[in-house]
Amino acid sequence: MTDFLLELLSEEIPARMQGKARADLEKLFADQLAAAGLKAQSLQTWSTPRRLALIARGLPETTEAVSEELKGPPADAPDAAVDGFLRKAGLTRDALETRDVKGRATLFAVINKPGRATADVLADAIPAIIRAFPWPKSMRWGHASQTTESLRWVRPLQGIIALLGGYVVPCEVDGLVAGNTTVGHRFHHKGAVTISGVEDYASTLRAAHVIVDHDERASIIRDGAAQAASDAGFVLVEDEGLVVENAGLTEWPVPLLGRYDPAFLEVPPEVIQLTTRINQKYFVVRDAAGALAPAFVCTANIAAHDGGQAIVAGNEKVLAARLSDARFFWELDQKKTLEQHSEKLKAIIFHEKLGTVADKVERVAKLARWLCEEGIVKGDPALAEQAARLCKADLVTEMVGEFPELQGLMGGYYAAKEGLHPQVAAAIRDHYKPVGQGDDVPTAPVTVAVSLADKLDSLACFFSISELPTGSKDPFALRRSAIAVSNLIFSNHLRCSVHSMIAAAVAPAMKIPAVSILAQEFEASASQFAGRPIAMTFDQNVAVTLVGFFIDRLKVQQREAGVRHDLIDAVFALGGEDDLVRLLARVHALQAFVETGEGGNLLAGYKRAANILKKEDWGSANAPTGAPETGGGIAQTGEEDPLSMVEDPAVAQAVAEMAQPGSGLPYDPEPAELALIEALDKAEPLAALAIHGEDFEGAMAALAVLRAPIDAFFDDVTVNDADPAKRAARLGLLARFRAAVHRVADFSKIEG
Repeated sequence: MTDFLLELLSEEIPARMQGKARADLEKLFADQLAAAGLKAQSLQTWSTPRRLALIARGLPETTEAVSEELKGPPADAPDAAVDGFLRKAGLTRDALETRDVKGRATLFAVINKPGRATADVLADAIPAIIRAFPWPKSMRWGHASQTTESLRWVRPLQGIIALLGGYVVPCEVDGLVAGNTTVGHRFHHKGAVTISGVEDYASTLRAAHVIVDHDERASIIRDGAAQAASDAGFVLVEDEGLVVENAGLTEWPVPLLGRYDPAFLEVPPEVIQLTTRINQKYFVVRDAAGALAPAFVCTANIAAHDGGQAIVAGNEKVLAARLSDARFFWELDQKKTLEQHSEKLKAIIFHEKLGTVADKVERVAKLARWLCEEGIVKGDPALAEQAARLCKADLVTEMVGEFPELQGLMGGYYAAKEGLHPQVAAAIRDHYKPVGQGDDVPTAPVTVAVSLADKLDSLACFFSISELPTGSKDPFALRRSAIAVSNLIFSNHLRCSVHSMIAAAVAPAMKIPAVSILAQEFEASASQFAGRPIAMTFDQNVAVTLVGFFIDRLKVQQREAGVRHDLIDAVFALGGEDDLVRLLARVHALQAFVETGEGGNLLAGYKRAANILKKEDWGSANAPTGAPETGGGIAQTGEEDPLSMVEDPAVAQAVAEMAQPGSGLPYDPEPAELALIEALDKAEPLAALAIHGEDFEGAMAALAVLRAPIDAFFDDVTVNDADPAKRAARLGLLARFRAAVHRVADFSKIEG
């Protein structure tokens, strides 16, 4: 066994590409070995700004000999067929064997491939790896770049080390010949660095001021930055992404503390942090009280003779210029009010089919006010409308133009500076939230109203122009908006009808002349849409599609949160429920119930009853004859459950008469039959009362008492009695049991 070292030296590799490059190098190398029948005991990859390196340990010195058999044509085949087979196998006629295959003489070629030196395998593999390397972006260089056949690499490739057991593997790529030399640090080491083998690679380069292990450099930066801040009395703001990036920018990292004028702290801290992090790759620090301190930690790529004083001074000068620009933008933006800034929104297209950003703001403002006026959000309608009208104004400010990440946040700062109501400023600042999974969900009422209105408007508008997500593509982040709406509703316990909210959002977005009268009503009072049938207010297809999309997102969200998909379907199948808070409470109560013994047994009883009713086609137009008149009077609803409309007075009366002994039954019920009737008489009102009070756990508990009576009923009572009256009444009793369970959920959707 022997070890192999590969180093690919180049000009600076972007830090963001180095992590994937290490993984790609390992995979490409392993694939090349596997194709030759080789496998290393271990593979290790490293990277610095100027090099990619791989060490393969435990390689055999040769590949194993391989014998391969190829079946050819029959021995009496035409010469042309035999010659073709010989060319394919690379053999002559006298090398073929004749064997009997099912009574017919057939030619076979036996190809023996001797073992191959691993060095030869690597000599072929290295050029293949380099040419196939999947850089996100690559370039050609030099005179050879005039042809598209020349080598492409992320930056000009300058050298190759290929050592197997200390000996150079002879190979060449685009004029670069593999050897055993590389370079050290640009400033600390001049001339070539000779590598004798795998074991001394890292130590030899360390002596030349190059730390090849990216994890080690990251650790030096992480610990050194924290120490530099601590030595000055500050606390480092941890930023692992910045640690990794600086590790990819340096070969000999040295963290250093610098300072800037405290006067710059007049600028919002988020601006300072973005300026230092994004533009300069510096860490920010805080004082003992947690406030942003006028200092930073930069990472030098050199151990300077003066301890880094000149480096720090240069970085301080550059940062001062950046912060001066930020302060200029901060002061310039405040020379206009947010209302004045918002005038520019009329010139910014939101979408070519949806008008300007100003048009969107107008819709969002009216919807935010409606949400408060309807009591869906307990906020001040006037403040909600004001905040919505100003929430996009900072998009045209100089600061957000420089740092788009600060949209919303800067608007909140400018609103506070302008002296607007604190609730308005907070709503402008946070109305984009929640942005993604794990983001804070607003709870301030005015903020909730604006955030909800903004997202509902986006959903309504893009659905109205048929810009729906497809597959993995969602350019307008509509899935994220739908989930954000759900999070806002659940986190703030908003009691509302999804259909009403969608109606209020879609109506102004559609701009359909046929609904102009209703649109005028919306202009006068958006609350007019509450409770209206969707088809009467706007295009039904848009509404149905959007509601379905919204519910599908909610199902996905709940499944990811650990809620069983079949239980979600069981509750959604009830229909008529679009209060999401109540709906989700019902789902959670159902999950808790079915995981108990009572729930599992009741589910089993339900399925048995449902199967009997389905087999007997009970409640359909061709139901068995001979049933009491009350049994045949159940309305046909088109649902699987013939009693899905049990709350209808006429149906309820029919069911009650059918189930009461002595008043609707032409016979004396058996004890188990009577016990089930009595249990239903008690359970149904208790469950109904609990559901009305949104005590779904209580509703489950009320139904749980049916477990024993339904089991006894199946054990002791013959449902399909020879007497048609008894048979019909007992089927009706099972239907009543099924209907009682359906008050909570459609148990037919539950697995198990």
